[in-house]
Amino acid sequence: MLDLILRHCTLPDGRRDHDIGVREGRIVAVEPALAATAAEEVDAAGQLVTPPFVDAHFHMDSTLSYGLPRVNQSGTLLEGIALWGELKPTLMQDAIVERALAYCDWAVGKGLLSIRSHVDVCDPRLLAVEALLQVRERVKPYLDLQLVAFPQDGVLRSPGALALLKRALDLGVDVVGGIPHFERTMGEGAESVRLLCELAAERGLRVDMHCDETDDPLSRHIETLSFHTQRLGLQGRVAGSHLTSMHSMDNYYVSKLLPLIAEAGVAAIANPLINITLQGRHDTYPKRRGMTRVPELLAAGVPVAFGHDCVMDPWYSLGSGDMLEVAHMGLHVAQMTSQAAMRQCFDAVTTTPARILGLEGYGLDVGCRADLVLLQARDVVEALRLRAHRLLVLRAGRVVAPSEPVGTRLDLPGRGATLRG
Repeated sequence: MLDLILRHCTLPDGRRDHDIGVREGRIVAVEPALAATAAEEVDAAGQLVTPPFVDAHFHMDSTLSYGLPRVNQSGTLLEGIALWGELKPTLMQDAIVERALAYCDWAVGKGLLSIRSHVDVCDPRLLAVEALLQVRERVKPYLDLQLVAFPQDGVLRSPGALALLKRALDLGVDVVGGIPHFERTMGEGAESVRLLCELAAERGLRVDMHCDETDDPLSRHIETLSFHTQRLGLQGRVAGSHLTSMHSMDNYYVSKLLPLIAEAGVAAIANPLINITLQGRHDTYPKRRGMTRVPELLAAGVPVAFGHDCVMDPWYSLGSGDMLEVAHMGLHVAQMTSQAAMRQCFDAVTTTPARILGLEGYGLDVGCRADLVLLQARDVVEALRLRAHRLLVLRAGRVVAPSEPVGTRLDLPGRGATLRG
């Protein structure tokens, strides 16, 4: 006997009326009309069952701090960084932990069970690092939290930042981060990429750098990141986040850049909600929207994930932990409205970031961990269109977030009906 069977599921690849059998927290069968019994059976009624959502790029140390110490009036990246600099000396570890735990609750309710969070290491106390290491352990039973050592103020620009970054890695932070475009010069930016990639290679770690988060088309640190990835044999372990300068680059240069990124095995992480909010702030009209060239990267064979980046913090006043909202915005900004392209956008918040993060046991294949989300939608495109309600969220086969279906009952002459979603 199995522990659980989800009956009559639609799967993200389009297969319909399949059953998913679960035993001891793992998927043991995915097939039509599964001839087995279980302690519990759930009728999915033809609705979409997917692996959980994955956020490839987030900042959990600052989440839910909106309005502290004040609101970002200009809406710019630089004012957000300045605000965070003002806030850092007043941060309390317990407050960071409580805000992060609250956000993790939001995430689980939305079926988001894996998050890669950058954590600022430019505070000599490493307060945020210690806080999020504590959070990582506390949420481990129900959410995978991967931490990136992020030198927010520049690993060369900020005195002692490199030593602090190494200390954070010694404490157990998982990934080497960077922000080369925030260094004082292009040369120092390039040097920071070299140093950080060599550190990652030495320690056998992954790399995820904020790269070229600017409207300046001459910010080309993704080129340097790709070069050192190849030089050091880091293929498949490196991601460049944001890459917004590519939006403003000339097409000839990009035609050379895309094959380099692909050959180096570097992944790209776009952050649609933030990229279109922060970029183009100095433009009049035409006004740039800044998100990197997602369709072109995909066409070149570069894995592309979407991240939420921020929720209610100095950079972004909105957000709810809903990765379908992120994908919905991404497909609009990138004009990815074909059926195939919309499915790529769904992949950008599920399977693609799972590969980038190196998640083990992720997916719907037999043997994968039974982390599943039942959505109130009939297929992937409908899930994106409606930003579908989550009916069930399962972690290792256990329901961690049940919810009733949502809908509106109409009372109109001759038009009585219930609207889903």
